[in-house]
Amino acid sequence: MTKTALITGAARGIGLATAQRFLREGWNVVMLDRDADELANAAAPRQDALAIVADVSIPEDVDRAISEIDARFGRLDALVNNAGVAEFGPIAKTDFATWRRVMATNLDGVFLTSQAAIPLLSRQGGAIVNIASISGLRASTLRVAYGTSKAAVIQLTLQQAAELGEVGIRANAVAPGPVATKLAMAVHSPEIIAAYHDALPLNRYGREEEIANAIWFLCSDEASFITGQVLAADGGFEAVGVGLPALRT
Repeated sequence: MTKTALITGAARGIGLATAQRFLREGWNVVMLDRDADELANAAAPRQDALAIVADVSIPEDVDRAISEIDARFGRLDALVNNAGVAEFGPIAKTDFATWRRVMATNLDGVFLTSQAAIPLLSRQGGAIVNIASISGLRASTLRVAYGTSKAAVIQLTLQQAAELGEVGIRANAVAPGPVATKLAMAVHSPEIIAAYHDALPLNRYGREEEIANAIWFLCSDEASFITGQVLAADGGFEAVGVGLPALRT
């Protein structure tokens, strides 16, 4: 029977690239996003995908989406918790409303969607892949809400792996480094881009498709004995620590 994957935040960027990868592998793909217009645009050329407009931070939306997947396909083999928001600013100027907006999608959404998907995933066994960030592994200025939310996603992944393995569900996280999404390229100045290049051993941004490949691997049968892991798809950013360009030979 054809396997089914649910990708949240699938209207653009890494989520859309991941949906495309699963479609190429012959899976049933559910593309979920709260941006109805962008989702319609993304799903239009991908007639084989099921598009669901839903907000992962709203329990009723999540339950509705899972029920629709059950009714349509009767199974779920992979859940990719990709939906996320990024709001940056100094700690002293990050108000509680901003904190809550970030946590509601980035952390609450992962918890709610994963919890709702457990009955479907456990029917035949499956995989959860949570999209964290290098900001969840390394602290940085201006990322008090975003970085903390992604660090929490990593811990949540470990909790899922510890508890859900007994019902046949694997849980892993992918922590992307700088990725050349349209949004990143629009907001990153030439100085920021040059600084990232200096900090990365591979000396370039990642591509959306490269992150999708990592996600696909962790969801596939090729990763059948891998759970509770964090894969930093980051061009070596996490490996080099301080990595001052001036210290290079």
